[in-house]
Amino acid sequence: MYSCAKVWRGLKEPLNESARLVIIGGGSVGCSAAYHLSKMGLNDVVVIDQGPLFRDRGSVPPIALAFQTNYSRTMCKFAQYGVSLFRDLNKSGEKSWYEVGGLEVAYTKGRWEDLKRKLGAAKAWGLESRLISPSEAKEKVPILDETKIYGGYFCPSDGALDVVPALEAMGNFAKGKGLRFYGDTRVTGFEVSGRRVKAVLTDRGRVATEMVLSAGGIWGPLLGSMVGLNIPLTPCEHQVMRVGKVKELAGLTATVHPILRHQDRDLYFVQIDDSYVIGSYLHEPILVDPRDLLLHEEAPVVPWVKPFMPSMFNRAWQAATELLPPLRNSEPYYKIHGIFSFTPDGNPLLGEHLDVKGFWVAEAVWITHAGGVGRAMAEWIVDGTPSLDLRECDLHRFHEHAFTSAYVKARGAQQYREVYDIIHPMQQIQNPRNLRLTPFHQRLKEQGAVFFEGVGWERPQWFEANRRMLEDYDVPNRSGWEARYWSRIEGAEHLATRERVAMYDLTPFTKIEVTGEKALGYLQKLTTNQVDQPVGRVIYTSMLNQSAGIMCDVTVTRHGPNDFTVITGGSVGPHDIAWMRRHMPLDGSVHVRDVTSAYCSLGLWGPKARDTIEKVSPDDIRTELSPTIRPGGFQ
Repeated sequence: MYSCAKVWRGLKEPLNESARLVIIGGGSVGCSAAYHLSKMGLNDVVVIDQGPLFRDRGSVPPIALAFQTNYSRTMCKFAQYGVSLFRDLNKSGEKSWYEVGGLEVAYTKGRWEDLKRKLGAAKAWGLESRLISPSEAKEKVPILDETKIYGGYFCPSDGALDVVPALEAMGNFAKGKGLRFYGDTRVTGFEVSGRRVKAVLTDRGRVATEMVLSAGGIWGPLLGSMVGLNIPLTPCEHQVMRVGKVKELAGLTATVHPILRHQDRDLYFVQIDDSYVIGSYLHEPILVDPRDLLLHEEAPVVPWVKPFMPSMFNRAWQAATELLPPLRNSEPYYKIHGIFSFTPDGNPLLGEHLDVKGFWVAEAVWITHAGGVGRAMAEWIVDGTPSLDLRECDLHRFHEHAFTSAYVKARGAQQYREVYDIIHPMQQIQNPRNLRLTPFHQRLKEQGAVFFEGVGWERPQWFEANRRMLEDYDVPNRSGWEARYWSRIEGAEHLATRERVAMYDLTPFTKIEVTGEKALGYLQKLTTNQVDQPVGRVIYTSMLNQSAGIMCDVTVTRHGPNDFTVITGGSVGPHDIAWMRRHMPLDGSVHVRDVTSAYCSLGLWGPKARDTIEKVSPDDIRTELSPTIRPGGFQ
């Protein structure tokens, strides 16, 4: 057993509790999880927050904005569910949800085209929305200068959330079901025994439990470090200003204008009575080390509020008053730097610690998605499987290089810069690069490879040396958006593979070594195909979750009675390894090891692949070829 407890100090009332689950963090995620757990019948739950209950708004302004549209289906579904939850909360207490709609305006032609694509995504995910003209945008936001925009994108079910009454409504519902809430209680460590959580230690005492949900937000990395878990997020400062009184809004006593985004200038707006709140990303990222955050009793306001830097807001103010001219005559009376969490890919971190059973994580979640994340975590904890596919939010989706401090900071800062940028699906990160190179990298460069980055690996997307193939194949040209990060050479290479033979560098594929006396039985139970094949045979198979959903598809090669290699895609490798490790026997009879960097790999494809390999191999490929491998495909 080990303990990370600090010396207890203070005069707070001692805490000596036990519970099936402890939620750390009483913000939007923690309260949502408590609310949904109570609805699912798990009521022996303690919620701990280091600040005052339901009053610490975390990283959000007085009213939070909920724009639902997202190119990610998972994130969009989180937001859609969140809106339905906010509507329900209005029925149970003080009004907190203002469904005024959400308007995104196009200041540039490029943004106008992107809004058209965004409309397509919304339709695909079942979210009602439409494009509107500049004059229609003016009707919705009367203080807007419609001459500055090409048009807008309007989602009628978007809106603004008054955070405090929303948290109170969720918290009070959970309290009514028996959940216990403790504010002004700081977590100081955890007791862990036998790779399982046994207790949460606080500055008021101990809470015995075998399950913890860490929803500490910007403090998440500190909580994770107490159990040896690296949580790859970096907090960033974010400028927020409230201005008023705006004479054109005189007489308004509620939020009635649509929430507004001016993404070409990295701005968002929300009207509150006769004032406007302006949020700006139009400044270089200011990263915050979680270890430097003040305690509640030390902070002048609250730990997440930093001093406002006026000089950094100059461009934002100019852009804001150009779009909404009446703001020029108003005075700022609320100016802060709040703090948001950013991960290397911008998505949340959700899941259970692999090495400490019962330690769950829900971090880097914005309030737009908190309702859906809270429900998903409750489902995951109670039922074993969430109702949404959470692969892109999986806690274990990153390779080892993505956990280094330098990488987390660099990618977090870039996510902040790009939060409102128009991002092409194939757009490549610029920094950091050349982190992982295959043994063939120099040869690929000599062939004129155009490298794309994938989970740290430099992978050729096409070769300038193959431009001559365009003489043999008629590849249609592209223009505009669809031609970005693309070459006609790719089409020629594809056709050449289908008709001839081509060799590919597959080194970035994730390679997993599975050994041990029970390795065969372990893989038999974990996969859907027959793994008990002759030595040397390769099979293709899937691994399923409790609901028969496909967790991953892999190839399994048998090298000996209990010696196997599992190969999966590079981008999903950490997720698949995590799934396999989670189901390993606890008696040490099976060993699962990532050996990706220990081996290179080449693939040979095309109708002439067999003829080619027979020229360099003495083996009888025709008779030894596994029936599960298609003719014309070799590794």
